[in-house]
Amino acid sequence: MLVIASRGSQLALWQARWVAAQLSAAGHECRIEIIKTTGDKIADVPLAKVGTKGLFTKEIEEALLDGRADLAVHSLKDLPTELPEGLVLAAVPEREDPRDAVVGKKLADLPPGAKVGTSSLRRAAQLLKLRPDLQVESIRGNLDTRLRKLDEGQYDAILLAAAGLKRLGWGDRIAEILEPEQMCPAVGQGALAIETRAGFEAVAMLDHAATHTAVMAERGVLRALGGGCQVPIGAYATVFNGRVRLLAIVAAPDGSQLVGAQAGGAAAEAAEIGARLAAYLLQRGARQILEAVYS
Repeated sequence: MLVIASRGSQLALWQARWVAAQLSAAGHECRIEIIKTTGDKIADVPLAKVGTKGLFTKEIEEALLDGRADLAVHSLKDLPTELPEGLVLAAVPEREDPRDAVVGKKLADLPPGAKVGTSSLRRAAQLLKLRPDLQVESIRGNLDTRLRKLDEGQYDAILLAAAGLKRLGWGDRIAEILEPEQMCPAVGQGALAIETRAGFEAVAMLDHAATHTAVMAERGVLRALGGGCQVPIGAYATVFNGRVRLLAIVAAPDGSQLVGAQAGGAAAEAAEIGARLAAYLLQRGARQILEAVYS
């Protein structure tokens, strides 16, 4: 019996059940163990103000390390770039839509001063760069909670990951999908991470090579910039014919500055391409932006 560790949110359980179904089809018996993480317990504070890496993974990783679970399913964007000793990113299944979505009204249809909700500094910063006239406010809670707050009129629109909406059957709520050149996604957005103890082979067949390569490039950017999942950093990679194309941005939280660039190269060097692009962004002004965020 394989024990799958997961957070208890609707989306996290959808992801864990999807992995369980794949493993069951391959002949493995599975059960899901729900684990409450630090990030789940601090539901009323904007994530950017909490500032701890591993907010949604620490307790789950402890369960892996002490043998209470065999594998963990995370949203890859929640997984820190440095894993605890003894744990590995064992598989990255094929990615769902990596882009950001607007729910409520299209950006062009929002009047000046309209209230837009997001829990992400990255989304807020890029939105303010696009529409500095909007009022951007923090919104916390699971997807259904955020949609309810929108429906109650607390916000004129909200920004969410397209992947979560599509996975939970709410794709019809999307008013607009924002292309990566307009709103650069979070590192690993739309992808799942299957984390295990080193040497655990049962999940290898769930790995999608192109997706794994793409997220390695994106995580290479994040690792070199030293950012957690709540820093205004975006990175998005595509893989085609053995080549990686990578876009990355660092934005000031108020949208006043945005440094962006692209790079490419052989898929085998994905992480190094990410690190080189990060170094270029730091030279171009990203260092000053990040220092201001961390100060």
